[in-house]
Amino acid sequence: MYKVSRFSPLVSAVRHTVITLPTPINISTWWNFGSLLGVCLVIQIFSGLILSLHFTAHTDLSFYVVIQSFGDVYYNWWFRAFHANGASFFFIGLYLHIARGLYYGSYVFKEVWSVGVVILLVVMASAFLGYVLPWGQMSFWGATVITSLFSALPVIGSDVVIWLWGGFSVDNATLTRFFGLHFVLPFMVAGLAGLHLFFLHDQGSSNPLGVSSDYNKVVFHHYYVLKDLVGVCFFLGPLLGLVYFNPWLLGDPENFIEGNPLVTPHHIQPEWYFLFAYAILRAVPNKLGGVVALAAAVLVLFYMPFSPKTSIKGLSFYPGGKSLFFSMIGVFFLLTWAGSKPVEEPYVVISQVLSFLYFAYFILIGPVTRVQDKLL
Repeated sequence: MYKVSRFSPLVSAVRHTVITLPTPINISTWWNFGSLLGVCLVIQIFSGLILSLHFTAHTDLSFYVVIQSFGDVYYNWWFRAFHANGASFFFIGLYLHIARGLYYGSYVFKEVWSVGVVILLVVMASAFLGYVLPWGQMSFWGATVITSLFSALPVIGSDVVIWLWGGFSVDNATLTRFFGLHFVLPFMVAGLAGLHLFFLHDQGSSNPLGVSSDYNKVVFHHYYVLKDLVGVCFFLGPLLGLVYFNPWLLGDPENFIEGNPLVTPHHIQPEWYFLFAYAILRAVPNKLGGVVALAAAVLVLFYMPFSPKTSIKGLSFYPGGKSLFFSMIGVFFLLTWAGSKPVEEPYVVISQVLSFLYFAYFILIGPVTRVQDKLL
């Protein structure tokens, strides 16, 4: 291997990335989600390429092509179920990866964290675009509601919406450009993931203790390669179980009805992984305020590298910080629940209270941990 790597920069780069990379000896299973997200991305790109071979981006054909492909194309149902449920598992991994970073203070590595947040934004955009493609009822009305939010922008809002639609309503031009963007964005995510890894290997990784691990490292292979492979097996088990035994459990029944601009669903809601942000959007009665709150729900993560610094990275040794963190996790789940409910009382008030608590975490976590630093 050494002789080959001397003459091949590519082999040398791979060797230093996945074989001889110095890695902290004490990182736990929570660090597995980075590799699992890489596996998810490969699964989504491969299954998406297969599905794109049998898809027609046209408002009169898309819904029927999707339905017909189930019976006429070998294993099309399997790839579609794998792709749809793989998106859900992708977001589970993303949210757990972010939660681990918040708990263990990974945001102190500014470049790594910032690129990671950009990846989250691009993945969210790609997931939304992909949800529109089957052209079911929830796909059509979801596209109408979300793209209409840009009309709240001062001065340029209406022009931006018309540009997104490619006309004066969500129609064939919209679907065509959404398909093109949905095809391209995963490759952009792959490029950003490479940049994320570059900064990670340049700046190093955090660890559960929040202390420097420069003097206590092991090579990545075979210690963590085997550990990650075990994680992949545990990840694929539930995913395959869902695909084979209940593939549409996480989907919306409304999407088995063709999109109809003349019939509005009783309750328009996005996929479960967007419900927390949807609840924050609905919690603000003003349209522009709701859009700002929706964007801030994710963009607030950019603030974390600039929050007050603590003596020890992470919250492992800060009881007050840990209490705030786990409270925020509870708030996240409650926001997801509130986002699935109709826009009526008491769910509106509950969403408003939970939205306040969600943003309060990012404001309070720095001062709370700093106070404990001074007391110790």
